[in-house]
Amino acid sequence: MLKYFGLLLNLLGVLFLNFFSIGDASLTMSVPREVTAGMEFDVSVTLKKGQAESFARFQQELPRGLTAQVTTNPNASFAFEDQKVKFIWLRLPADEEIKLSYRVRVDERLKGNFSLAGAFSYIDGNERKTVDLAPSNISIRPSSKIDPNLIVDISEYQQMIPVQPPVSLLASNVRCIRQTPYFIDQSNDMRVNILVNKGSTEKFAKIEEVIPAGYSAEAINPRDAIFTFKDNTVKFLWMNLPPEERFVVNYKLLPEDDKGKVELPLKGTFSFILNGSTQVIDIVQRDADFNNPDPRYLDGIISSVPAPKLSTPSATPAISSTYTETDAEGGREIAVQYRKIEDKPRFAKKVEELDVSYMLEPEEGVYYRVQLAAGHRPVDIKRYFRRLNISEDVRTEKHEGWYKYSIGSFTEYKEARDYRVKIWNTTPIDDAFVAAYNNGVRITVQEALMITNQKWYK
Repeated sequence: MLKYFGLLLNLLGVLFLNFFSIGDASLTMSVPREVTAGMEFDVSVTLKKGQAESFARFQQELPRGLTAQVTTNPNASFAFEDQKVKFIWLRLPADEEIKLSYRVRVDERLKGNFSLAGAFSYIDGNERKTVDLAPSNISIRPSSKIDPNLIVDISEYQQMIPVQPPVSLLASNVRCIRQTPYFIDQSNDMRVNILVNKGSTEKFAKIEEVIPAGYSAEAINPRDAIFTFKDNTVKFLWMNLPPEERFVVNYKLLPEDDKGKVELPLKGTFSFILNGSTQVIDIVQRDADFNNPDPRYLDGIISSVPAPKLSTPSATPAISSTYTETDAEGGREIAVQYRKIEDKPRFAKKVEELDVSYMLEPEEGVYYRVQLAAGHRPVDIKRYFRRLNISEDVRTEKHEGWYKYSIGSFTEYKEARDYRVKIWNTTPIDDAFVAAYNNGVRITVQEALMITNQKWYK
């Protein structure tokens, strides 16, 4: 009798555990057992999410010598940084079963074996839970196309000091090509197609094109970019570039007088980030058909364009475009009073001399300042802002004909926003606003927030 009672308790225990594990997530992975150096292979993961609904992350770490590129990321943000593959969801898809995949390229110098594991983390109530993926062993077959003396075991490769390739090499296959604009059907509107071959860059990129006066622009397919048109400038701005190695964005030009021109002088650049610094290449134009889906045709167009000449944005604010948090030119206009020369006290210095020691110096990276005022003529900074209850260090920059005066230096937008509110509440300046910079060059606050992945606050 006791024997059967014990069996019954064990059975109830198993049922009890199964009942409470119904909502648990589970993972399965499909990878080849053997791969070839210099080639690519696919990693496919099936996630049964259970009760997980909101924020979640799937992560795997690849050994050095392997690189990853996303192929399927259902509603997830994909990143490959520091040898970590990450799929991040702010909210998981409604499907119970989620399939994701990415492609791995193996360095041609490698051989040996490695193990690939992973983990899925999610929030259940207020508790963080993690489901580990059972590791799979993968063997790398040496490449027959490389000198055997250059081949190294992948385990030994992990101990070697990595050599950072120069930016010029990483960017050597980045291209941005504009198809010659053409009329849309029978209208005077023109279509502009731009082909991007993104190379090694994955995040934070921008297309900027200056179009002739007399035209406006509208996006057709921005490919997940933020599209803007202002001051005869078209912009496509990405936080994360599309997953494809190459893609096409397009917009249309609309003549304001309904009379389009056969030839349009367009000038543009493609900006992207490599090794933490912004690189800029010119957009080149070709007589081609980017509507042709044949990859061999597009490869031919891309290979016909020479390797780009890289440049970085100038650190001199005076030659940058004007960007502000609002459409304003920058704070309140400073009223300048004029007096006859004989009325000046003998000890007075020239205003221009006073400004030299207060000039704004460029800083590295993305940062924010609070702009207080702007004027077409310089003022005595110390004396002027003291009257406005500003005791902190005010700096000036000459920017497109304006002397712009700002204060503070903040790496977090929220800190700059809070300081702007403080200025509103404690001084007569009620139109101060946040200005953003990247390596000393003014950019929009929206661009800065995207580059730093920060949240915007009113």
